[in-house]
Amino acid sequence: MIFGSILAALRQIPDPRFLRVLLAGIGLTLLLLAGCYAGFVWLVQWLTPDSFTLPWIGPVTWVDDLLSWASVAVMIALSVFLMVPVASAFTGLFLDRVAAAVEARHYPHLPPAKGLGVVEGLADAAGFLGVILLVNALALLALFFVGPLAPILFWAVNGYLLGREYFQLAAARRIGTQQAALMRQRNMGRIWLTGVLMAAPLTIPLVNLTVPVLGAAAFTHLFHRLAAAEAR
Repeated sequence: MIFGSILAALRQIPDPRFLRVLLAGIGLTLLLLAGCYAGFVWLVQWLTPDSFTLPWIGPVTWVDDLLSWASVAVMIALSVFLMVPVASAFTGLFLDRVAAAVEARHYPHLPPAKGLGVVEGLADAAGFLGVILLVNALALLALFFVGPLAPILFWAVNGYLLGREYFQLAAARRIGTQQAALMRQRNMGRIWLTGVLMAAPLTIPLVNLTVPVLGAAAFTHLFHRLAAAEAR
């Protein structure tokens, strides 16, 4: 059920309706990361003096340039962690459109979804974004203590968080928030494992750009498959 949901999402990439949302998601993700990088470089240059003088060496004028180049490496490393809140933030923006494309192709017999509404979807995503930022800040601190287990910690924690958020929104548009929460509790193991499989590609540059949209599609499939299994 888990791998089937992910594979079904991957197979729909050529679908024009799905592809438009995927490309829009990639474009907005790149813009957001570029904005974060530009702000980080500006901050480094603002905090660093143009030049200073060292004893026996004389004027030093290249430190800000060196730090600006070093910030590229820092931002590449931080982009792994930045992609997690980005994926969460875009869920509220894209999930309804992605889910509609998935249902139009794979579940055409279903009536129109109730939907969450733009305000409700954005409010939920914004609230959960704060949780993810806090958890990932703590995870960054934990890296100094867990050593080689850091990737496992990253996948496990964010797998739970992303799985919870994606599934909750995918289910709520069909059965409402309260019933979605109950269904999520009943199927927490499968939802967590699917979230881990979504969190793992977030650590791979370029591939991670597709995760917000593909994750929304995969959890839409997972919801419908779990609903069908429970009905049986």
